[in-house]
Amino acid sequence: MPKDRRSFLERLTGSLPASEEEKTFHFKGEGGEKAPLPQANDEGQLLVDVYQTPEDVVIQSVVSGVKPDELDVAITQEMVTIRGKREKSHHVSDDNYFYQELYWGSFSRSILLPQEVDVEASEATLKNGLLTVRLPKLDKAKIQKLKIKQE
Repeated sequence: MPKDRRSFLERLTGSLPASEEEKTFHFKGEGGEKAPLPQANDEGQLLVDVYQTPEDVVIQSVVSGVKPDELDVAITQEMVTIRGKREKSHHVSDDNYFYQELYWGSFSRSILLPQEVDVEASEATLKNGLLTVRLPKLDKAKIQKLKIKQE
């Protein structure tokens, strides 16, 4: 059987056909609650809001529990990729969980930008678990006059 290449979020939100969904869940506890089967190399897909202001394209994402030095934000004029890893602070046996809904491990998200941005002037901030990436829009209509130097 081929390995399922759908994202963690797609599997979690039930975007699989019913017959496949039954294969990705196991029953746990006396109440028979469904819980997703963990995959060894799963990488979570980061949820984001992307919007624009007159000057910037703004990306926001909740990355609670992740320190700024554990995040990697790579920017080109057309794309932004955010990567990180959320580590458990303590180990609890699976038998002791009633609910296990938090995602632990590596996550990433690549976002195609609606227009070109100024990579050098971009900035990222992290406040109270909310990552905000501000990307100034490139103004293609702006005319830059060059001063000619005489040699």
